[in-house]
Amino acid sequence: MEISEKPIKNIVQDTRKNIIDVARRLFSEYTYLGVSMSDIAKRLNITKAALYYHFVSKAEIYENVLTEVFNNLKSLIAEALSEETVDKKLHKFVKNYLDFGLKEKNLIRAFMLKFFPAESKIQNCIFQFRKQVDEIIQPIIKDALINKRLPQNVDYQLFTSLFLSMMDGIILDYSFLNKKIESDKIADQIIAALF
Repeated sequence: MEISEKPIKNIVQDTRKNIIDVARRLFSEYTYLGVSMSDIAKRLNITKAALYYHFVSKAEIYENVLTEVFNNLKSLIAEALSEETVDKKLHKFVKNYLDFGLKEKNLIRAFMLKFFPAESKIQNCIFQFRKQVDEIIQPIIKDALINKRLPQNVDYQLFTSLFLSMMDGIILDYSFLNKKIESDKIADQIIAALF
């Protein structure tokens, strides 16, 4: 009896997906530096050799995790951009970003980590993700600032960076203190203070 390639391919894809899901939870809880290939294999109840069959390194797993996480974040940003007014877009963006950041501490921490030179590919990946978030949200920031009639010489790129960094700081603070975040309330306060 001949074994079809398609089911084997599906099994491999399912296994890779399971590895990424488990690694995502571990990285989110313990950071990239706090998780080893042994930790991932142990959580999956497989051998390290089986893990290395699917991924050549922890860095490769992490890149896959970051890509998946970032795609989730982009979906939440797109949801916020679909709101009708600039104020509603900003509120939804802040709320979604804060909720997402507390759930996926991994991505927010990754934005702030300095990786070893050997892992420059990861650093570049994170830099590109952050740049994309900046580019997506900057037009909303610009519209909000123009609508509030702030001076024309505002550096929108710098303001966007400050805006995102402030939210990252809130996420780190709340996750460090293990506090529950009231994202709606905080979104209202951030928008009132800045816009």
